Amino acid sequence: MKEKRKNTPGGQERLFSNRDLRRLLLPLMAEQLLNSLMGTADSMMVSNVGPAAISAVSLVDSINILVIQAFYALAAGGAIVCSQYLGQEDHKNATETARQLLFVVAAIAAAVMTLCLVFRDPLLALIFGSVEADVMEAAQTYFFYTAISFPFIALYDAGSSVYRAQGNTRLPMTIALISNCLNIAGNAVLIWGFQMGVAGAAIATLGSRVISAVAVLIFLRHRDQLLVVRNYRTIRPDRRRIVTILSLGIPNGVENSMFQFGKLAIQSTVSTMGTVAIAAQAMTNILENLNGIAGMGIGIGMMTVVGQCMGAGRKEEAVYYVKKLTALAEIAVAASCILVYLATGPIMALAGMEPESAALCLFMMGWITLVKPVVWTLSFIPAYGMRAAGDVKFSMLLSAATMWLFRVTLCIYLCRVWGFGPMAVWIGMFTDWTIRALAFSWRFASRRWMRHQVV
Repeated sequence: MKEKRKNTPGGQERLFSNRDLRRLLLPLMAEQLLNSLMGTADSMMVSNVGPAAISAVSLVDSINILVIQAFYALAAGGAIVCSQYLGQEDHKNATETARQLLFVVAAIAAAVMTLCLVFRDPLLALIFGSVEADVMEAAQTYFFYTAISFPFIALYDAGSSVYRAQGNTRLPMTIALISNCLNIAGNAVLIWGFQMGVAGAAIATLGSRVISAVAVLIFLRHRDQLLVVRNYRTIRPDRRRIVTILSLGIPNGVENSMFQFGKLAIQSTVSTMGTVAIAAQAMTNILENLNGIAGMGIGIGMMTVVGQCMGAGRKEEAVYYVKKLTALAEIAVAASCILVYLATGPIMALAGMEPESAALCLFMMGWITLVKPVVWTLSFIPAYGMRAAGDVKFSMLLSAATMWLFRVTLCIYLCRVWGFGPMAVWIGMFTDWTIRALAFSWRFASRRWMRHQVV
């Protein structure tokens, strides 16, 4: 029996009941947590190869994440358009948007892959030229294989976004579970069985991403769902739809890219501090990502909820869901911070970290656990709902400004003028989060984010 939805003040039934929200959000949170846990396990396995290996993977992943986040942002732009069409119950336009999303993301990813492969060595030398020779050699190997995986990441992200737009988050979670398990198994075989080191980790990652992309494309062909995408070879570019997708995806991509460019600038500074600092910062990044996973999953689900509300013309309901899901995310983030901090010691022991790196990581995680629950949620989660309403430029401009004015500049200043270690990264981060939280709270209260029209 379908759960009865509560009525809005205007007497309408709400678009999403509590059961609908659970079905949407729990798989998203589980998928994000799974990806992060598998990433942590991956790093722990690489860490046992040696400090040069984990340092190389950390440095290259700062580039890879830049690219991956850009793909994810483009896919999110398409998902916003699809969800708003679904809010209007216009399945034909939603399906055609899904087809165009797959086309444009695949084309962009292929171009990025080619550029990264051609300019691999100069790019790494430009960004990380000051690292030790053994770290650079491992980084070149790891970057080669992961760059080949870019088109497969993009296709999986696009396909998963199409499913999330229609409220199906269980299938992407299942695909992520299987592919991540295969990745870990591949790591074990190639790193420890065949003694392939960093190359083994990269090849296992490539294989799992190929499987994810193929799986989601196969499932999109099934006819028993709202959006069906078949005959991939017949997809031809539709300029109008591509422009609509990119008008939302590019600002999201620029915003995410600004974060990653900033992280690269910071990483370049950290890379001059030696292997102990690099390894400590690498593990701290992993753990900090882990304690924000539940909140991020809720934010991603908010895009579907708010997108469908805005498409249906139910703006006050969109406001209601932004408030409700932000409160839920705050609870999830606070609990996650405590649990991750308690697990930090055992995780570092399993990773075989050097004592100096482990002590530095534990110190930074203590401060993150104290500060993050206070300001992080408001600095990120409401923005997902505002983007789903089409308010993407404000978020892009704000994020770029706070990133470079506070996170990057303050970090570099503290490191190079005052001689701070990696903790300078997090002082800059805390400042960035605080300013963003204040600005997004003002934007949400002003309701200017509700004035946009996507479809």
